[in-house]
Amino acid sequence: METVIRKWGNSPALRLPTAVLKEAGYQLEQKVDLVVSRGRIIIQPSRQVEYDLDTLVNGIHADNTHDEVNFGRPVGNEAL
Repeated sequence: METVIRKWGNSPALRLPTAVLKEAGYQLEQKVDLVVSRGRIIIQPSRQVEYDLDTLVNGIHADNTHDEVNFGRPVGNEAL
């Protein structure tokens, strides 16, 4: 399928038809990585994992926390 790179604001943009996204298994708002290799632009799913804050907080327990650290007296305008 052929398409055209156009200007969108100050950036070049490429519109992807819905059928192309579906065939590739991508969804709207999905994070992707762009890789440039040998003159080609490759779009691939992002490997960055999204975390759920509630799950992370529930994982805090005495075995994986540290004691308070004292860095000494204030030396400037730090709030106490």
